[in-house]
Amino acid sequence: MSLPTPEAHLSAVLETVERRSQAEPEFQQAVREVLETLEPVLEEHPEYIEGGILERLVEPERQILFRVPWVDDSGKVQVNRGYRVQFNSALGPFKGGLRFHPSVNLSVVKFLGFEQIFKNALTSQRIGGGKGGSDFNPAGKSDAEVMRFCQAFMSELVHYIGEHTDVPAGDIGVGSREIGYLFGQYRRMTNRYEAGVLTGKGKGWGGAEVRTEATGYGAVFFAEEMLQRVGESVAGRRAAISGSGNVAIYAIEKVQQLGGRAVTASDSGGYIVDEGGIDVELLKQIKEVERGRISEYADRKPGSHFVANGSVWDVRAEIAIPCATQNELGADGARSLLKNGVRAVTEGANMPTTPEAVELFQEAGVLFAPGKAANAGGVATSALEMSQNAARSRWDFDKSENRLHEIMRDVHDMTFAASERYGKPGDYVLGANSAGFVTVAQAMLEQGII
Repeated sequence: MSLPTPEAHLSAVLETVERRSQAEPEFQQAVREVLETLEPVLEEHPEYIEGGILERLVEPERQILFRVPWVDDSGKVQVNRGYRVQFNSALGPFKGGLRFHPSVNLSVVKFLGFEQIFKNALTSQRIGGGKGGSDFNPAGKSDAEVMRFCQAFMSELVHYIGEHTDVPAGDIGVGSREIGYLFGQYRRMTNRYEAGVLTGKGKGWGGAEVRTEATGYGAVFFAEEMLQRVGESVAGRRAAISGSGNVAIYAIEKVQQLGGRAVTASDSGGYIVDEGGIDVELLKQIKEVERGRISEYADRKPGSHFVANGSVWDVRAEIAIPCATQNELGADGARSLLKNGVRAVTEGANMPTTPEAVELFQEAGVLFAPGKAANAGGVATSALEMSQNAARSRWDFDKSENRLHEIMRDVHDMTFAASERYGKPGDYVLGANSAGFVTVAQAMLEQGII
């Protein structure tokens, strides 16, 4: 039996995904972005076509959808939807965050889970890809309401997770508070203190140092590696950063520790500009302690200002780090950044840059780091937390940060090497997709048709 050409094979797989997932645009976008780069890989590895690797890879091993009934503070019963997509475990237990946000649906969870397969593979930490969450919105809820929701959510999720099966972590809307409530209910229902079943825990009961900072720090470490490869550095450069959650805050912090100047942060109400450099401690106070709005920063920091309309990407910057949400940086934002002299774009969020914007950056010769490589620091540190839990040990901050930096350097080098091998040196999109894919595909091939 003759094999189809790589081009025909990729086309057929994508057509199948589009037919089966017609109501899942985010998932289709994620699959298309990966498949469009894999032709040179399949040219070199026809055995992946023969083994049906792609056909299996685009289908999750398991999709779990469940109701989450809980009672609010007024005594009214509320019902949300819960999701866990266990996408691929060829490299290890499923690993990926839980997102609590009104935008969560099956398409978003599948897109995140699919991306997670390759991201986790790039860390070399032997973890598979998964993702989950709920359309529950913790914003504006009391601690008691969040606790009751988390307990109800875990009452169903408990049947599908375990330290050797599936290890969730936090994501948007799920921080150490939510992880604590989830772990408490898991412990109650299983009668086991299985610390490795969740990551992102409090430091006093199994959490890892640098976990909060990891995704933001890692994105900046990756940007520094890209720039150093061409003889440049973060030091002395202006950075525009979107978002004001964990990823954005700690990306801002690390840019400034490396000698750069981060001048923006944002939330759904608008963005701030602080030409002197964002005051990280003030930003943490407003967003982490008070859970306030970004506009309050401008009220309290002389010399800064708040912009309610427009785009954060209109601000002049040499480094851009989108850290908010998917598809936030489109073609118009890319053109504005290019006009203002952007040199490097590093994705702190998951797929925040649209395909049209990515193409504009690559055509202009801008260094562009896709999220599956650049924001892998979070899940890498989660895997380090799993290792520490298994060994009943705990690393200090410096050791944890140094290990994170080493991992991000390795991710960069692996990604760049793959871009060279497959004919486009410096194309980090192709490099990340192909390096992650080959790692997973080889494991799948060796483990048989399962």
